[in-house]
Amino acid sequence: MDIPKDPFMLMSFINMKLRDYYNSLDELCKDLEIDKDELCNTLKNAGFEYSEENKKFW
Repeated sequence: MDIPKDPFMLMSFINMKLRDYYNSLDELCKDLEIDKDELCNTLKNAGFEYSEENKKFW
């Protein structure tokens, strides 16, 4: 799947997918064939961190 390259659009896209379709970040990454570490690093470099408790980046 082609995912947004812009970190702000990427964060919004991932959060929407987590909210509407997936129970965990691991499940999303596996299904969309996304490297979880790369995704988290990309978003961390833009100032976002993942919250397991809230199941979203912010």
